[in-house]
Amino acid sequence: MSTYILVMKSDLPVSVTNEVYQRCLCLSVHRAARTLARRFDAAFAPFGISHGQYSLLMSLNRPEPPRLGETASFLAMDRTTLTANLKPLERDGLVEIRPDPDDKRSRRLHLTPAGHALLKRAVPVWRAMHEDVDMIVPGSPKKLRDQLSQIAAS
Repeated sequence: MSTYILVMKSDLPVSVTNEVYQRCLCLSVHRAARTLARRFDAAFAPFGISHGQYSLLMSLNRPEPPRLGETASFLAMDRTTLTANLKPLERDGLVEIRPDPDDKRSRRLHLTPAGHALLKRAVPVWRAMHEDVDMIVPGSPKKLRDQLSQIAAS
């Protein structure tokens, strides 16, 4: 077994690890996202939600309740993951999932009055966090958001 490990190490030198660490955009974006997520999770903790739940709830704040599939697509997640993420929000009375009146096979996601009230209280915290985050983004935060949006759309 140790021979196998030695062979693998010589086939995959540390220089490749360093190359991946220095060049991998996916790794860099994940690391930055985790750091930002921890900051926003701490800020939203008093509301009993995570940053992901905040984003999900905010995505439902529309004139017409969106369909489950539309929301999954908007948030770049699969329907199964979205459904799992909706369960605690539904349990807490922040979201209601109802059949689409135009298509009984489809479901629409309704932000409840309690969900709306929570978002309304959380927006000032979100804004304050973004003021702080924008100060640490080198260059233009708007340009970075635009670039990330372009990647997400590709």
